[in-house]
Formats: sequence, structure tokens, C-alpha cells
Amino acid sequence: MIMGRKILFITTDQQRYDALGCNGGTIARTPNIDALSRAGITFDRAHPQNVVCMPSRSTMITGQHVSTHGVWMNGVPLPEDAPSIASDLRRAGYTTALIGKAHFEPLLDPFLRFTENRMGNQRKTIDNPADPHRGFDHMELSTHGAVGQLHYSQWVRDNHPEAIAGYYRVLDNELQVNAQGGGDTNAPQLKVNPIPTDWYHTHWVAQQTINWLNSLPADKDWFCWMSFPDPHHPWDPPASELHRVPWRELDLPEGYVEDKSKREKIIDDKLRHWRGWYDGTFVSNYEAPARWVPAAMTADQVREVNAFTHVENELIDDAIGDVLNAINARGWSSDLDVIYTTDHGEFQGDFGLLFKGPYHVDSLMRLPLIWRPAPSAKTAPARVSAPVGLVSLAATFAHIAGIDRPKYTEAPCLPVDDRDAQVLGHERVLTEWDSVLFGKIVHLRTICRDNWVCTAALDGTMNKFGEGELYDLVNDPLQHVNRWNDKSVRALRDELLSDLWANLPAQVLPLRNMDAPV
Repeated sequence: MIMGRKILFITTDQQRYDALGCNGGTIARTPNIDALSRAGITFDRAHPQNVVCMPSRSTMITGQHVSTHGVWMNGVPLPEDAPSIASDLRRAGYTTALIGKAHFEPLLDPFLRFTENRMGNQRKTIDNPADPHRGFDHMELSTHGAVGQLHYSQWVRDNHPEAIAGYYRVLDNELQVNAQGGGDTNAPQLKVNPIPTDWYHTHWVAQQTINWLNSLPADKDWFCWMSFPDPHHPWDPPASELHRVPWRELDLPEGYVEDKSKREKIIDDKLRHWRGWYDGTFVSNYEAPARWVPAAMTADQVREVNAFTHVENELIDDAIGDVLNAINARGWSSDLDVIYTTDHGEFQGDFGLLFKGPYHVDSLMRLPLIWRPAPSAKTAPARVSAPVGLVSLAATFAHIAGIDRPKYTEAPCLPVDDRDAQVLGHERVLTEWDSVLFGKIVHLRTICRDNWVCTAALDGTMNKFGEGELYDLVNDPLQHVNRWNDKSVRALRDELLSDLWANLPAQVLPLRNMDAPV
């Protein structure tokens, strides 16, 4: 049943909650996103169900926790027969598109084993309503730079091959994640890119989205997932845009502890794998350069990485403005729902670290999430403090479309205010981590409830079941004080752990040999 509400789902990749002006950000200017926040519902405690790309994006499309959909780490593809909210919307009469970064399947796929890469290798857009991949009638895919076989990479090769070398080279000569530095400070995974802004992937994603929308009949309802690859590393925005955020003028982020001894004391109070990565001896996320030592990072490198990141944030906001203007020109604005979020966060210098990995703190877990309902729905603007997860997105899309919540989803739709959150049962949000990389094993399970974050370690290389982290978000918003062993909050910790184990989906991953509740 068509309700007349179009859906624009916007995602970025690896973006912090405080990247946006509406969430207190003071560096990047994000007027278009901020306007969505003022007119809509802004969630102040939105968490992913995993803090890396493929598991998190799989949760978005399936409405399931990681243990259910099975994409437990990057490199594990979402099964072809996994449920997809896009398929449900198609059956309800929507035409569907995913433009930009999908990443339900491995990107580094030279043998074209996976559909996403085969699509791009054909050097044409994919319009196949008779057999839509994951429920999308139309897919045009991109990732960071011009690597691989995806549509953007082929477009650059066909039209602007001279631009390829301007992007940062993600892998080194040994096919390991590149640790090479760049810019003025030699910060890792940073490069001054001479590419014109109009050729950059942010602009390409927006323009392809506009082109697809303009191809639709005026009376057609649509679901469009516009997915920007930025501000994920490597940080290599167009050099002509770097004037937007001069790095030398930036203050250090609040989460960066400049005093080395104090910083290391904070890290040593956490689970042991934190110090292992800080010292460069325990890399447990493939996207982090194995040969880079975070402890050697300088304050100026933190500043320059932040500057490049916020340039990318501003370009994304500009691109969103272009797309919204195009939608307005089609006369669709009053019946348009916009949902904006990201898949996970980024350290950006917090705790002296960059990138991401098995670290369940706000740098990586607290996400921007905004739902601007269609003006015709007359939903009052609000800020929601209750904990919610990306696992609620699929049910929310169904709600907007006026169809029943799919039975495969594991969370209710997003609330429109805190009272609605209570009615819908948004009491807690859960996050899982499992990684086995270079023989290094990390397993974490986390619950956020009542302004506390509690992370339980399972048996791994550096941590043992019974260890963990506990943070008071009200009195310790930077999460510097681990209260796991604080006897004064032992009862609270145990209650949170009981709630965690009671609400996690059945652990169906290959973790059965671990001494942990299932």
C-alpha cells in the first residue's frame, strides 16, 4: 500500500556524533544537516550494533543484531538470502536504489566472487527490477578512492584516469594496509589530493542520486539509500577545499589527552587490548595499519587529521543540500522522510588513537542519527535521550511506508520522542564485537542503559571472561574512569550484565568454546 511518503536514507562512513553542528560540533559547518535536525527528531544516544562497516551495514538492511545476520567482522559477506527491508518496500510498491557505498560484501575482490564488484566491473548502472540485488532496483556503487571494480572507480578510469594517482594508496606493496603518512605533519593515511571537487566521490554520489531521482515519474514512491564513503580514512579530500578548515588553527579535541603519562594511565585502566594497540603490538582491525604505532602520534597530526576529516564533513553537507534542492524542484519535499546516520564512529585523536576497532566508547559508538519525518506527517521536532540502535532502522522504514514491521526484525521503529521511546520499549542498546586477525582474538559484548555503558570481555588473546569496562556517561562523559571493579557500583554492574545476557540474540557464531553465557 503506497502512502505517498518518499524515503531518503543518507549514510556517511565512520563519522562521529560531534561532527555536526546540531550535536555541538564547532568545526565543520553543516547547515543542511542541522536544518534536518531542527525540523525533525535528533537522537542523542544512538549506537551501532558493531563498530566496523560490514556488520553495521548488514544490521541497517536486515534490522537484526550481528549474531543473527552472521556478518561478525569485515570480510564476512552478508548471505545472499538474508532479509532486506528494501525487498519489503519493493513489494509495497516502492522503487528502490542504493547509490554510493554498500559494503555488504568484501570490497577487495579481484576474482569478482561477489555481486557488488561484478556490477561495477560491467561499467554500467544496474537496473534489474526482475532480479534486484538485496531488493534494490538500481545500484551504483563507490568506495574510498578509485580502487577496486565499483562503478565510481570505473567512471574515474574511463573519464579521468589522471585523477587515480591523487588518491591515497590504501594498500602498500605487500598488500597490507598502508601506514604511509602525508600532509604537513606526516599523519598516517592522509594525503593532499589534487582531484577537482566535481570528480571526487562525494560529488559523484550526490549527482548520481539526482540523476536517478530525475528519471522517476512524479507520482512514483521511492526509497533511496544515498551512501557517502567519507569521512572514513584515508583522508584525501580535494586540495582546493582544504582552506575550509586550516589545521594549524584547530584546538585539540577534548578527548585527546596531551599529557603522555596521564593518557597512558587512562588506557591502562581499560581492557588490556587497548594498551596493546596503543603500543603498536596488537592490531585487531584490518583497516588500521599494522606498522603504525599510535603512541608515536603527535598533537599536530591529530589536528591535521581532524581538519581533513571536517573538510570531508562539509563537502557531504554541501552534497546533501544539492540533493534536497533537486527533490524540492520535483515537488516531493512535503512528503519526504529523511533519515541521516553513519555506520560507526572514529577516534580522531581520542585517547591518542585513530581509526576504529574493539573499543566500545563514545568515539566509536555514539552516532549521529536524525529522522526528519515528512512535513505532511506533522510530527513535532524533538531530541530523544533514550538509547536506540541502528537495528531499528528497518522497522522505521516499514513504519514510514505504512507496512507491517517485518517479522525478521529484532527492534521496534525509532521513537518520535522520549515518551514514545518508553512505550516502544527502547530501554537498552546492544553492541557486539568479534575479531580474529593475525592470530589475535577479541570478543566483546556491550550494553548501554540508564546512562551507563557496560562491556563484558569474553575469552580472547589479551582479555578473559570476567573482565570488562563500566562507564558513567553522566559524570564521566569522556569515559576515562573504568568502574568495572568499583565495589560501590558492583550491584549496578551485575544488573547490567544480567540484562545484557538476557537480551542478546542467541550466539550462533563460532564462539561456542568460550566460557560465556549463551
